[in-house]
Amino acid sequence: MIIANNPELESWIDVPAGSDFPIQNIPFGVIRKSNGKIRCASRIGNYTIDLYALAKNGYMDGTGIKDRKVFRKDKLNDFIAGGKPVWKAVRQRISELFEKNNPHIRDNAEDKAKILNHINDVEMLMPVEVGDYTDFYSSIEHATNVGKMFRDPENALLPNWRHLPVGYHGRSSSIVISGTNIHRPKGQTIANDSELPSFGPSKLFDFELEMAFITGRKSELGDNVPVNEAEDYIFGLVLFNDLSARDIQKWEYVPLGPFLAKNFGSVISPWIVTLDALEPFRVKGPIQEPKVLPYLQSEGNRNFDIQLEVLIQPENAKESRVCLSNFKYMYWNICQQLAHQTVNGCNINVGDMYASGTISGTAPDSFGSMLEISWGGSKSIQLTDGSERKFVQDGDTIIMRGWAEKDGVRIGFGECRTKVLPAK
Repeated sequence: MIIANNPELESWIDVPAGSDFPIQNIPFGVIRKSNGKIRCASRIGNYTIDLYALAKNGYMDGTGIKDRKVFRKDKLNDFIAGGKPVWKAVRQRISELFEKNNPHIRDNAEDKAKILNHINDVEMLMPVEVGDYTDFYSSIEHATNVGKMFRDPENALLPNWRHLPVGYHGRSSSIVISGTNIHRPKGQTIANDSELPSFGPSKLFDFELEMAFITGRKSELGDNVPVNEAEDYIFGLVLFNDLSARDIQKWEYVPLGPFLAKNFGSVISPWIVTLDALEPFRVKGPIQEPKVLPYLQSEGNRNFDIQLEVLIQPENAKESRVCLSNFKYMYWNICQQLAHQTVNGCNINVGDMYASGTISGTAPDSFGSMLEISWGGSKSIQLTDGSERKFVQDGDTIIMRGWAEKDGVRIGFGECRTKVLPAK
């Protein structure tokens, strides 16, 4: 057992019931404090932990941190580049310092004031500089649903789908932090009864419920990451809302795949939850038939039992849950995704982001996009305010949440939130 994961641990920081951030979580992010200073941080309960202040006051000695200024950066990349032994040591040190019986910071009012900031007194910033971004297509339920709608229902999956993790390279510049509002995109679309396209705002604005992992180790051009070593290259996970314009997508995606329909905005949750924190929630993935090629054959439990939900909140109205899914449904796991990404010699860097693709279950209420929930716009759902939706409307706020629970411990990601603004 990882010591910091002990379900018996309690913190001297108050952790409200149902919090995503007990002492067993210890995620990593970047904050801007009320004085304007930017710091790398962690979180317990409703308090952020200034990691630079910890290091400056000697609390990080012996963890492998060579320069405390690594925590004074506006991104986590340099800290992450320190390597897995450093991530583990820092997480364990935070666990020790904030355990309920440890008096070193608890009883030191001066240090405590420097180190702790209430979540309402800080601004969350992008946690990493994303160099490259890949979006996979790894939920068999989602791929099957889309195949039924767009192609032959009897042959919903293309011949390669069960043999490799399908993916494409997306646009990293438009990945933004939760709370960033996104304008409805414009582009070319074509009506069903027309032979020529028209230009204007997308009418079929959609969310995609995804998760993404962030790499914490680089590889060299020409090398590949073996599937059973892939987790050594993965720092942690975030929630990922890959916003989509379905009418633009339908017109443009043949022959090369998604482009303008996908690159206008993707939203992530601000806290990166480490693989160590998620260790207790490992589960087996679906049986893969036919058997995959040797370079994709992974051993052990590589999926994670993480509950996921999507809510839509119209302006001046209550939120309505429209989807309840789970990360454990993924057909292709994160190790297989990274192994396939690099098998041709593609090099990776610290801070790269790899999204799962839409995560759907078998039941209609577990479908991870409005495209599936409305079945291509053929039916609508009713929200709690009485309004109906086939796709997302201007003024709607899309909220994603994710959490794992076991042995009385809840490890969560916080919210991934964005409001849809009218097209510019």
